[in-house]
Amino acid sequence: MFQTKNNSKTVREDHWKTADGSDLVLLRFPMLEKTGIVRHCFTTRLGGVSKGDCATMNLSFSRGDDPDCVFENFHRIACALGVSEQEFVFTDQTHTKNVRLVTGADKGKGLTKERDFTDVDALVTGEPGIVLSAFFADCVPLYFVDPVHRAIGLGHSGWRGTVMRIGQSIIETMQKEFGTDPKDLVCAVGPSICRDCYEVGTDVAEAFCDSFAARRGEILKPGKEDGKYMLDLWQANRIVLTEAGVKDERIAVTNLCTCCNGSVLFSHRASNGRRGNMGAFLALAI
Repeated sequence: MFQTKNNSKTVREDHWKTADGSDLVLLRFPMLEKTGIVRHCFTTRLGGVSKGDCATMNLSFSRGDDPDCVFENFHRIACALGVSEQEFVFTDQTHTKNVRLVTGADKGKGLTKERDFTDVDALVTGEPGIVLSAFFADCVPLYFVDPVHRAIGLGHSGWRGTVMRIGQSIIETMQKEFGTDPKDLVCAVGPSICRDCYEVGTDVAEAFCDSFAARRGEILKPGKEDGKYMLDLWQANRIVLTEAGVKDERIAVTNLCTCCNGSVLFSHRASNGRRGNMGAFLALAI
């Protein structure tokens, strides 16, 4: 079903039958599952009830979709994860590096209750019964699991977030709040746009040259025309994590490009902006 970029086995495809017999397709990272302390998934665009450009598993209320369809889609994800809708907590993504500590008082914010915070692209918690939730259509999902202190983090890292090293900000927040040692973390870089599909201009390339000066050759290659560059967000985020102290062998980097798989994954670039949103979800097992 999916076109992969290499032969790695970092992501597993799961199928879950909904009440009406639809095939809900979810992606999971075996490396995260092996910690034994989390439930997680990354959604595809398959198995929901949305129509048109948002078909079918759209998880955004701001793309012109019928809100009842979006709520039903979240109900299906909740059932597949074995949680309730009241446990989800949403980011408020504006391409910052801001991280919010989430507690039980935040349950439902974004889905069943209004958010009372803004400009938050990452969430962390040490409490079970909370489903950290972030949303994507080419940007990079970042998952963090601390099996020693039983703490988790989830982040949204587009090119701006990657330049600002939001992954490092998440780790620093987990160190402060939970005593996390980066060497203990198990991390995943989720499905997102690959280097072969992500052509950027000089302004973006220069920002990465400034932020990744010593290793810019690993993440930037010449584009198809002068003044254009191909940007590897997967490798850039791996660099952010390893330079923050995470062991390379404890990072699962996706082999799935959203743009290459536009029929089964939402991609802003592949659809020229006519699309829904997928979700990344992470919760501590009770």
